[in-house]
Amino acid sequence: MGGIIWLASYPKSGNTWLRAYLHNLLRDPEKPANINQLDQFCLGDSQAYWYHNAGGVSDLSKMSMADVAKLRPLVHKAFTKAHSDSVFAKTHNLLGEAFGVPTVTMEHTVGGVYVLRNPLDMVMSMSDHYGISLDEAIEMLADPEAGTGNSKTNAFEFYGTWSQHVHSWTSEDNDSLIHVRYEDMAEKPKQTFARIAAFLGLSPSKARLEKAIRFSSFKVLQGQERRDGFRERTQHSKQFFRSGKVGIWRSILSEAQVDKVTADHHEQMDRFGYLP
Repeated sequence: MGGIIWLASYPKSGNTWLRAYLHNLLRDPEKPANINQLDQFCLGDSQAYWYHNAGGVSDLSKMSMADVAKLRPLVHKAFTKAHSDSVFAKTHNLLGEAFGVPTVTMEHTVGGVYVLRNPLDMVMSMSDHYGISLDEAIEMLADPEAGTGNSKTNAFEFYGTWSQHVHSWTSEDNDSLIHVRYEDMAEKPKQTFARIAAFLGLSPSKARLEKAIRFSSFKVLQGQERRDGFRERTQHSKQFFRSGKVGIWRSILSEAQVDKVTADHHEQMDRFGYLP
């Protein structure tokens, strides 16, 4: 039985990219790992399957979020029994509590990697992903109640505001948790992904590291999605892997929209070098 290593982020911040990189690094395949098989090495904190087993229930959509929250510690315990060694698990939850229950069960946790992204660039991605306007995406980022509900396929997730989310995962120094900026993954991939590997206690050869980075490049991920589709894409989104470019907000958001985002999230944006 091992502990959980969380791969955490606010939605549309680079979590899938991180998982694709780790999948390719750990499996060391001869060709890029299938993006629709990421769950083969990384469990999902919201996947209904685990809650069905933990609670003996068949349909989460008929349960209250409070009742589903009570199952979360049991799900996390089940995660640790899924593999003899440590196990990766994806989460979009804020690090805190929901309905009085911790979103992350510390007794079953051994570490985590948190990915954050400039909220100005997230606005466009969230607009496309959720099928909402840019202004609605900006409001969502500032909504302390932001999250999802229960469905037949997923347990609810609790995000809070972007600032609350970032603060919850990055405010305390912790040797078992690192945070990584999306922008550094894009602009300094070798340095950034090598840092992640080192944090996880991995010592890949230069060739293996570079291959994992190449196999999980945005161009490769986009190509796979065009060819095979991607099951994590929502019905609202035409394409999950869109541009992946840093700073695209400059040509899309209005001055008023930029001012609103920076006013809402000034402190955390300043911490991570995101202020215009």
